[in-house]
Amino acid sequence: MSSIAADVKKGLTAPRKWLPCHLLYDEEGSRLFEAITELPEYYLTRTELAILTAHAADIARAAGPVRTVAELGAGTATKTRTILDAIRPELYVPIDVSATALEVATETLARPRLAVRPLVGRYQDLLPRLRELPGPRLLLFIGSSIGNYEPPAAVELLAAARRCLAPGDGFLLGADLRKSEAVLVPAYNDAAGVTARFTRNLLVRLNRELGAGFDTGAFRHLAVWNGELSRMEIYLESLRAQEVAIPALDLVVHFARGERLHTENSYKLPLATQLRLLRDAGFDPVALWRDPGELYAVHLARVR
Repeated sequence: MSSIAADVKKGLTAPRKWLPCHLLYDEEGSRLFEAITELPEYYLTRTELAILTAHAADIARAAGPVRTVAELGAGTATKTRTILDAIRPELYVPIDVSATALEVATETLARPRLAVRPLVGRYQDLLPRLRELPGPRLLLFIGSSIGNYEPPAAVELLAAARRCLAPGDGFLLGADLRKSEAVLVPAYNDAAGVTARFTRNLLVRLNRELGAGFDTGAFRHLAVWNGELSRMEIYLESLRAQEVAIPALDLVVHFARGERLHTENSYKLPLATQLRLLRDAGFDPVALWRDPGELYAVHLARVR
């Protein structure tokens, strides 16, 4: 059974149905996510880019000499150009599950005196490759992707990354901060419905790759703020009682009307909690930058 099939079967047979968020990023999903980053409601990308642009020289000075920049969840690496221009490494290694996004990144970032070597796959599988890269190294994990992980899993991922780096190597983390529900919910449920198409595209992917029989019109996108856990929760909610056959898994999945299929979390953690995640993973935070509205934070840390 393929890893996708195994993940889907595990999630859809759980008492509370779920699917891993990395499945959102097939070719169409990656295209839709790029469209989301340009929406007026989606403040994250433009806020982070403004921080990186305003402080690129400061980041470069704090990072010190860097020969290789690697990036987890690089996507099309739109924001990364600012860092690469300031640091001027010899090698850039973008890592992502979307081959399509990495093709765009490779084409747009290629330039004299910078080699671009993309790696397609999941972080956990590719982190050991960091050891092979020439140092000193700077690892980027921006875009608030850390928010997709439960806090213990976030520490585990950061600690795994730290173990694959050498003492003195740097780590740049971009993370969204906790803020009002009035700002957060529209960012994940835009008026134009792009985010809804992004979420429902997951079902299109399962139909295509696993022969599933999802009626995408029978599910609605739902974005919920969970203040107690400080996270946005994203669901596909069944609009009627229905059964969905997935021949590749020899499985028929039953949905009640109103039943929710969980697709993603996005934690919005206070600054102190973000710093604690870094320290618990074995990094030493050395610098911090925020936007004037204190919506977002970019941290530079070092390997102990």
